[in-house]
Amino acid sequence: MRFYKISRVFLFLSVFSSSIFAQEALKSTEEEYYDFLSLTGAAERPTLNYRTLSDSEWQVTDENHLWKDNNLGTKRTLYESDSTETNWFTVGIDRSVKLKLYGPEWFNSYNTKAPYGQNDGALWQGKGYNTSLTAGARLEAFGFEATFKPQVSWSQNREFEFIAPNYPATDTYGNSTAYSGKAAKYGYYGVPSIDAPQRFGDSSFWTFDWGDTEIRYSWKKLTAGFGTQAIWLGPAQLNPIIHSNNAASYPKFDIGLRKTSVYMPHFGWYLGEIEGRGWWGKLTESDYFDNDTSNDNNLIAGVSAAYALPGIFNGLSIGLNRTMLSKWDNLDSYSLFRIYVPQMNGDSDAADQRFSFIFDYLLPTAGIDIYLEWARNDFSPNIDYIIRYPFHTQGWTFGIQKAIKLKSKYGLKIILELTYLECSADYDRLINWYSTFYSHAEVLQGYTNKGQWLGAGIGTGGNSQYIGFDFYFPKGSVTLFGRRNNPDLDYTMYIDSKNDSENIKKGIFNAEANIRCKLDFGTSFNYFITPKTFFSSSLVFEDDRNYLNKSKNDHHSEHRYNFNIAVKVKYNF
Repeated sequence: MRFYKISRVFLFLSVFSSSIFAQEALKSTEEEYYDFLSLTGAAERPTLNYRTLSDSEWQVTDENHLWKDNNLGTKRTLYESDSTETNWFTVGIDRSVKLKLYGPEWFNSYNTKAPYGQNDGALWQGKGYNTSLTAGARLEAFGFEATFKPQVSWSQNREFEFIAPNYPATDTYGNSTAYSGKAAKYGYYGVPSIDAPQRFGDSSFWTFDWGDTEIRYSWKKLTAGFGTQAIWLGPAQLNPIIHSNNAASYPKFDIGLRKTSVYMPHFGWYLGEIEGRGWWGKLTESDYFDNDTSNDNNLIAGVSAAYALPGIFNGLSIGLNRTMLSKWDNLDSYSLFRIYVPQMNGDSDAADQRFSFIFDYLLPTAGIDIYLEWARNDFSPNIDYIIRYPFHTQGWTFGIQKAIKLKSKYGLKIILELTYLECSADYDRLINWYSTFYSHAEVLQGYTNKGQWLGAGIGTGGNSQYIGFDFYFPKGSVTLFGRRNNPDLDYTMYIDSKNDSENIKKGIFNAEANIRCKLDFGTSFNYFITPKTFFSSSLVFEDDRNYLNKSKNDHHSEHRYNFNIAVKVKYNF
């Protein structure tokens, strides 16, 4: 009877699909194309909020889509059971053996003056030549899923000018601190509380990363797995605030429910779709943070939940994301499952929480998608203060996508995305210390893994405005884009407010003079040389103004002009 009741519950949670394409890597050319199809109603998105390679299994409903003659990756059935016997358990698993091969994919880039790159996993695109190679395979058998897809990369990492770190190499007695050596030379330019080095040493280096590798078991829509697959949270196309694939992978365990249709028991009424996932992972600091080996690792505990509304609200989904960082050597049930950590009754602020609310409204009939991720960092549970000033420590990403069909063989996607991660006004004016969205007083590495940002690739404390045009045709696509970005204005405002206090007394007002700004203009060309062989090239011009947070005496910007040239070749089996 117990098994029977359990099976009755899960009979209400079911998704039926056809013409399923295999899982695709996050932000890959294939996944970007499928997302374009979803805007026109030619494909169904596989997730609501939480997305990894294993979850990114797309349904294409239009057999005459633009790239129908190109091989976007094939999942092959090696064995399929012909048994007709089923029970409550076997009905929940795919009784077959399937194989998908990935790549190989070879990426190359060259930066002429400074580092440039985002959402590229463990690869560090420094000045000079950078390259990465990834390939792998995925095997599915009777509910088990095994994916092996590592990344090997190399960075020339040539010398360039960067802002001198403000790290205390010695204490007041002249003794060496934990921030001497590599940290003091290459570290982040803010206070020593973020592991985001500006340069990874003074020589070229190799990196091996497990990438999208994992082992998983799924029954119906229940799933649990262990591995290193990158997580993308929310609908943002460029800068998700809570989690992206911008940093190196990390080992994690996750469990939850994939996107699932829900029906009212007995009546069969469609109630919408739900999705939920929890995960626990081990983060690692880079070699360029500090000399204290006792704090090299942190725990990340995360939870994600989403709901897609039915009926007249079809296309609208809402969701929540929450991550918590705490020290790895302090693991207990509280650090694994806490919701928030109020600073009261003498408790120390030992954990670092971030929360976001997502809103995504997809209207395929109009070819438009409107989305928002609104986040807060390390927020207090004080309800009175939330009511009086709800914008405390907030950050947000807002975007619009629009798809336009151009006759039968062409299509256009327009993307506008705005991101804002600057400190709220109460921090700027009432708190006399440097703070920013991805930092914390006790989890010293900040919101990073192996020296790169876990969330938005633009980094902490700044803003970004992006507009892009993707033109699709049967053999590929062309992209044109422009972006304006202020890197870490929190640091600039804090430093300049201190420096300008004396100047203001003298009647000199130049607080805006040192503000840093990046202007990027780029194009990319993607082309299927053969149905299985894909070629991509891109050229980006970046004007980095006041790149050392210092302007000329006449208040005109100091410019650094960088060109990023990239080429990628991929073969789909």
